[in-house]
Amino acid sequence: MEYAILDIETTGGKYNEEGITEIAIYRFDGTKVVDQFASLVNPERSIQPFVVNLTGINSEMLRNAPKFYEVAKRIIEITDGAVLVAHNAKFDNRILTTEFDRLGYNFEKETLCTVELAKKLIPDMPSYSLGKLVRSLGIPLSDRHRAQGDAKATVELFKILLVKDTNKDIVKQFVKRDPKKQIDTKLLEIIKGTPSEVGVYYMHNEQGDIIYIGKSKNIKKRLTQHFTSDNRKSKAIQLVVTAVTFEKTGNELIALLQESDEIKKHKPKYNRALRKTVFNYQLGSFKDELGYINLKIEKADARKKAITTFSNYQSAKNNLENIINKYNLCQRLGGFHTTKGSCFNYEIKQCEGACIQEETPELYNTRVQNFLDEYSYADKNMLVIDRGRDIEERSVVLIEEGKFKGFGFYNLNYQINNPEILKSIIRPMDNNRDSQHIIQSYLRKNKVLKIVNLKSNSVK
Repeated sequence: MEYAILDIETTGGKYNEEGITEIAIYRFDGTKVVDQFASLVNPERSIQPFVVNLTGINSEMLRNAPKFYEVAKRIIEITDGAVLVAHNAKFDNRILTTEFDRLGYNFEKETLCTVELAKKLIPDMPSYSLGKLVRSLGIPLSDRHRAQGDAKATVELFKILLVKDTNKDIVKQFVKRDPKKQIDTKLLEIIKGTPSEVGVYYMHNEQGDIIYIGKSKNIKKRLTQHFTSDNRKSKAIQLVVTAVTFEKTGNELIALLQESDEIKKHKPKYNRALRKTVFNYQLGSFKDELGYINLKIEKADARKKAITTFSNYQSAKNNLENIINKYNLCQRLGGFHTTKGSCFNYEIKQCEGACIQEETPELYNTRVQNFLDEYSYADKNMLVIDRGRDIEERSVVLIEEGKFKGFGFYNLNYQINNPEILKSIIRPMDNNRDSQHIIQSYLRKNKVLKIVNLKSNSVK
């Protein structure tokens, strides 16, 4: 077993929009470092000021540094066949995966997090931040918050963790995950024929019946998980599955919609036939006696018109707080300030005074309507355009008068600009609460290529 122990410094900024400014990787064979690579990287974007202060890396230093695509091949070589190890591995792996995605390369690695391992193997430490943890363990750390210094310290920390791991759980978990050791020939052949791409997959028994439907960003990886898992349902599926068919979808929104629709249609044995509703709360609105539009989080109720839905109350609360801040709305009219008088945002000049009638309902409601127009697709006619199944193709989700009609794929713009052609390429689907929630939730959390607003009745 070999490991690629790494550290990455980034520009900071919005989630999944960060760029790498420095990377260091040490190839470790369990006893010694056998290869190493370190480089500054030109991120081709600005660096957040607090990051400059933290790392000391500024744009001037990176002007002549190689861009990511120039070091990508070396990164692939030094990590080939190795498990990625990092302090907060989810972060480093996400940054690397995102950079390779921008190059159109599928970078998939098993990961180990030294934060999680240290908490398990060295409990009761005062802190598990890299700096404080290695200091507590007597590991020298030079150039803190620089990739090479932090990666070197992580190598020494990992050596200690391997020694501490008397049950050999670190090694055993990867031996267990190796499909060549765990999966019988039949299942290996099934996996071999599937893509490492996003889509929906269908498991069949020997009669050809669909026994399970799932979706994944990486079908091959997800099937490997199914076929190596030892939980009761997975073991039962492994015994009876004889084939897997799949449909690539190009993006996760289409995969989510198709999976939800197909499970309701086929009711496969190993899916929960009556899958629990994925949303429990919704955002509603009402006009009070003074004429102000109020926003309100409430329990999901099909009898009430919802602006959007949420999986849980905390998600609803966080999103409504963001909405209030983004659109300069009143906390009291958003249900966050129940006492009489002005809300907290008014005191810090982030509310125009609707809570104490300083702002007229007409002015206040204009901003609420701006939010409703952007956030909700109720009564709207629109197309959601995103990536398709190959580089020349696009996917389209059709919304008519606020109702989800279905999705399709196209290669040429005239296909979606012509109502009759659009109708013919769309795969009709039910406009149920699950599909509405999937679309609303996805658009809140993810960027799509574009949203096209249509004229009313344009696709009738």
